[in-house]
Amino acid sequence: MNIKPWDVVVIGGGPAGMMAAGTAAKRGLTVLLLEKNPSLGKKLLITGGGRCNVTNNKQDVRTMLAKYKKNDKFLFSTFAQHSVANSLAFFHAKGMHTKEENEGRVFPLSNSAKSVWEVLVAYITKGSVTVKTNAEVKTITKQPNTNEVFCITLKKKETVYAKSCIVATGGTSRPETGSTGDGYQWLKSLGHTITKSDFALVPVALSDSWAKQLGGVVLQDIKLTTFQNNQKQDSQKGKLLFTHVGISGPMVLNMSREIGELLRYGEVEVRLDLFHTLDHAAVKAALQALLIEQSNKKIKNVLGSLVPKALVPALLGLAHIDGETANHSVRSEDRSTLSALLKAVPLHITNLLGSDKAIVSSGGVVPEEIDFKTMESRLVPGLFVIGDMLNIDRPSGGYSLQLCWSTGFVAGSWC
Repeated sequence: MNIKPWDVVVIGGGPAGMMAAGTAAKRGLTVLLLEKNPSLGKKLLITGGGRCNVTNNKQDVRTMLAKYKKNDKFLFSTFAQHSVANSLAFFHAKGMHTKEENEGRVFPLSNSAKSVWEVLVAYITKGSVTVKTNAEVKTITKQPNTNEVFCITLKKKETVYAKSCIVATGGTSRPETGSTGDGYQWLKSLGHTITKSDFALVPVALSDSWAKQLGGVVLQDIKLTTFQNNQKQDSQKGKLLFTHVGISGPMVLNMSREIGELLRYGEVEVRLDLFHTLDHAAVKAALQALLIEQSNKKIKNVLGSLVPKALVPALLGLAHIDGETANHSVRSEDRSTLSALLKAVPLHITNLLGSDKAIVSSGGVVPEEIDFKTMESRLVPGLFVIGDMLNIDRPSGGYSLQLCWSTGFVAGSWC
């Protein structure tokens, strides 16, 4: 072959791909980074609402891996080489300061995903990585005359060659950013088993018209419980965001996969407990004390001292209580209904939103076919698979990007 192959070709200019490319270049290798979009990191720039949840501050490796559930056994070697502490040190050393928020979520101090993007772009620039944008890959094959060189064909009828190939094209979430699952087809053609891609972390659509009128309202510390056929299924505590079509927020996203499973078997209802630290008796007593203390005022004007004011009209409507009623005239049975409602506000799910709203997708290359010490394929020598290409379930809260940092670093170190 007359054309000298690159030491490494990385396909996909997202967080995992840029980390892998920069790490490989730091070792003195020649690296070509191919990105189908006009610019790098398109999805990265919109993660976390544009703030970018960089990682989760669980610096003990085993504690962190517990969040990946059944996949922890695969990831130990990977995270031992590049942990949460290593990721934080990487960004801090490059001048990007961070802050920790609820449940260990770590964000740039700037509150901007662009800060993360700038660090990664500077990293690959410093390593003299060659970046080719608008470079959509069509196929990956092994060179016919030698089983040691990859032949990567672009849709613009251009071909590049590589001694090692790292696939970091992501799953199928947010397809408008370029994550359309192309990489799965290449890997399948090379012999890999692909678990069907699905949407793991997505917002939920509701049929309740009153809830859709609360778009933008955030409930900070509530308990959400799913029910099917009036049987309790799952509960989680955390933050909930009302949207113009339903509900979202970290807690909802983390429950969405199970909700999707339940929807296959029938209707699903979720109930909001606005006072999960109090029992029914305590909530009823608090409501009673409020009504007595301000007995001459209207209930619509005082209930906002117990719950977010935006919820007041909806709660009174669900309890069938006229908001104009003076507190001293609220009937005993209405007080009981309202206090019970505060512990179980019903919401009715119609469906999960699709890939255009998904935070991450599930599915991908089965982990048994990857050597997680190196991220190299066990089936195709010289082929490395990282980030969202892997069938690794994880919750929201920084765990997806940490998977990108760790697998990207390891692949870049061993390719």
